[in-house]
Amino acid sequence: MDKRYEKILNQPYQKSAVRQQMSLYNRAAQFSPFASLIGYEAIIDETARLTDSRIELDENQKTLLDACLQELASMTNQEITVTFFKPDSNKQGGKYTEITGQFNSVCHYKRMLSLTDGTSVPLDDITAIVISDKADDKGIGHICRPDKAVE
Repeated sequence: MDKRYEKILNQPYQKSAVRQQMSLYNRAAQFSPFASLIGYEAIIDETARLTDSRIELDENQKTLLDACLQELASMTNQEITVTFFKPDSNKQGGKYTEITGQFNSVCHYKRMLSLTDGTSVPLDDITAIVISDKADDKGIGHICRPDKAVE
């Protein structure tokens, strides 16, 4: 063994009277791995996230959907389920979403369908509407799905 350290090798540890002892958490943080690319993993996850493409309805499908909206205009507080495309805020594409609620109105000027809970859906994004029939034991009434129409 090296004789230079013989004097201090077996000495008891002396705590500093001036400095406070560092917590184990802070001591461990000194030796944690270095993250050279902060946010890189989030970018990879976002790139890997899949989105759907918007379905473009043809004129016949748009006419069917418009007829369904005209039928809805004469009803108030009717329960409906609307399927619509919700664009993704971060990348191209989006996802199809279904919401169920009480029909309130259609504003052709703003091109919005609104429900009584305050939810609004752009008419151009709607691909299907199901108008529930309370008298039917299954709760399914008129179905307007121009996106599934057979040509």
